[in-house]
Amino acid sequence: MIDGWRSPITRLAKSMRGHENGMVRRTGRHRSSHAKMRPNRACGPVVTPSPDISVIIRARDEAGSIGRCLGLVRSQEGFEAGAVEVIVVDSGSRDDTVAIAAGSGARVISIPSCAFTFGGALNLGAGVASPSSRVFVALSAHAFPLDSGWLARLAATFEDPVVACACGERFAPDGSVLAGPVRFDGAVAAAHPSWGYSNAAGAFRASLWRERPFRADLPACEDREWALHWISQGYACVLDPALLVDHDHTHDPMVSIYRRARREAVGFGAFLDMPPYGVLDLAREWWTDLRFYDSPARARLSHRRAARLLGAYVGRRRAHLPAPR
Repeated sequence: MIDGWRSPITRLAKSMRGHENGMVRRTGRHRSSHAKMRPNRACGPVVTPSPDISVIIRARDEAGSIGRCLGLVRSQEGFEAGAVEVIVVDSGSRDDTVAIAAGSGARVISIPSCAFTFGGALNLGAGVASPSSRVFVALSAHAFPLDSGWLARLAATFEDPVVACACGERFAPDGSVLAGPVRFDGAVAAAHPSWGYSNAAGAFRASLWRERPFRADLPACEDREWALHWISQGYACVLDPALLVDHDHTHDPMVSIYRRARREAVGFGAFLDMPPYGVLDLAREWWTDLRFYDSPARARLSHRRAARLLGAYVGRRRAHLPAPR
């Protein structure tokens, strides 16, 4: 477990026990290189690590899920006490999201819903994170790690200095199931620019974010744009099935699926050279692009797939509208 979530009295008691024989007991291989010394009259100096990882959770009206999400983050193993901090950026929740997050020990930053953008909220959370953090983890409030080793596996990818970001991925661009990790570099990005990194449950190198934050002006796809920028500078992204979490929008209401697809298409159009996309292109994609479905009939009759295709069509058409004079 991440011991930093325990009460100060519990943490002090544990740290005192860890000084048996004059040694500070370690709880995992992920050790912070930044440590603060605080005096203790009974035992002498006690080493308190500064955060090495900052988990940033974007939330709005997530009272039904954020408690589970925070509990799973709290149960991650392989870290010293204090090595992981949790920051929740709430954008105008009307339920108990803020109270649940604060009660779990997370640091809560609140903004009005009208000020929210995906990139802007992450920038805000990263901006208030500890300067000692070397890895920032972006996590949706309704994304749930599948086991207690997820965060350690995610952090381990950054032992390679070329890695800019990493996340879980189940499918290759052609719809086939990935058998192992993929190194998403310049060659892969040139062939599949809209595939790749996701801030729904991923991590990015803090030093690179401090040099270039996410674009706050994009309606979506700030994660893809940021990753492509650093890939163009010689870095890489790791896409690994072992980093997957439970995060699924495929069964959302049709309106939500339509809006998400439209928003993402507009976002891609802001930084990718998207070719024109007309009604015939939409019909061709509906008939021929059957990825992720086990039968052509099921794909063509899926109302949720139709909503996604229509949303992408409207978004791409909007992205090609001439700028107002």
